[in-house]
Amino acid sequence: MRLDASGKVSLDHIYTAPDPRTYFQVLRPLGYRVPQLAKPYFEKTVKEYGEAEQVAAPRVLDIGCSYGINAALLKYDATMDELYARYDGSGPATRAGLIERDRHLSRSRTPAHPLRFTGLDASAPALAYAREAGFLDDTVNADLESHDPTPRQRDRLAGTDVVISTGCIGYVTERTLTRVVRAQDGRLPWMAHFVLRMFPFGRVEAALEELGYRTTRVDEVFRQRRFAGPQEQRGVLDSLAAAGVDASGLEEDGWLYAQLYLSRPRNR
Repeated sequence: MRLDASGKVSLDHIYTAPDPRTYFQVLRPLGYRVPQLAKPYFEKTVKEYGEAEQVAAPRVLDIGCSYGINAALLKYDATMDELYARYDGSGPATRAGLIERDRHLSRSRTPAHPLRFTGLDASAPALAYAREAGFLDDTVNADLESHDPTPRQRDRLAGTDVVISTGCIGYVTERTLTRVVRAQDGRLPWMAHFVLRMFPFGRVEAALEELGYRTTRVDEVFRQRRFAGPQEQRGVLDSLAAAGVDASGLEEDGWLYAQLYLSRPRNR
C-alpha cells in the first residue's frame, strides 16, 4: 500500500481510467459516500444563490470533479447507490456502451435543478467521459496550483456562480481558488467545500477573506469513506495529530471524516 504525504492511500489510478468503472468498484467496498451527504448542502447553496442573485440557472464549478459525480447527483437526482450499481461491471462492456447508456440517463431525466455544470480537474480522461456522458456542460483540464489559467480556460471559468468540492482541498490549495475567483473579473461566486479534517483550512480562509469573503464552518462532521487498511489509518492519525486535531470517536473508529466550509461575499 502506497501512502501519499497526507497519510492517505494513493488512489491516483482510479481518476485516470477511460470510464468510471474502476473508480466506483474501488470505492464501493470503502463505503465512499461524501457526494451523497454533500448533495442537500449543495442544493441549498445553489437555491439560496439563485434567489439572492435572481439567477434562474446558476453555473456551478466543481473543482476536482473527476467523472462528474456531483453533477449527476444534482442535475439528474441520481444517488451514489444508483451510480455504484450502474458501474459495477454488469452493464455495457465498452466505454462507448457506457457513454450511450449515460446519455440516455441525461436525456430521459428532466434535470432536478436547472443548473449548468463546469468541471475542473487535472484528469483529461475523467473530464472527457463526464462531458461525453452529458453530466458536465463544460470542462477545464488544468492544474491551477502550478499555472494561471490560459485565456481559453479563463473564459470557461468566467461566469461561475457557485464553486463546490468534495475532497480535493488539501491537494488543491488557496492558489487554485484565488485563480478561479480572479477569473470572474470582480464577481465573487459562493463556495461550499467539504474538506478532510487532516487538512487545515486556515490558509484558504485567509486568502478568501482578502478577496472579500466570510467563511463559516458547519458544526456537523461527515463520513467520507472507510480506511483502506491499518496502514492508511495510522498515516492519517499521524497527520491529524500533527495538525492538532483530536481523532477520538471519529477517525480512530475507522472512517475518514470531512467538514463543510461555506464561503460567501461579506455582504451576503
